[in-house]
Amino acid sequence: MTRAQSEDAALTREMGCTEADLVRWLPGATRHAPIESHPCGAGLCHVVALESGRVEILAIPMPPRRIAGIVLPVLQVSFRFIGLDTDRRQAFMDYFDRYTRRGGG
Repeated sequence: MTRAQSEDAALTREMGCTEADLVRWLPGATRHAPIESHPCGAGLCHVVALESGRVEILAIPMPPRRIAGIVLPVLQVSFRFIGLDTDRRQAFMDYFDRYTRRGGG
């Protein structure tokens, strides 16, 4: 195992969705990898099992954003990559982002 494969990596971001949205999207966004979900503090933890490692996803609801009369949900989502090299982490996030992207118009 190379150094890049053995190190954990983490990423945190805000997503404009609810916990229910994320739970509904997770199977497709992870290419139907096995997922174990459970309550975790103020949010939900999801452990995604991949062939070469796993991704732990923690989702915590945040106060909504208000823009004039519009109220948008905000979810703080943290990703912890375990046993995945840089290329596999990037491939996971590229697919996850494409799958969860919302169109507007």
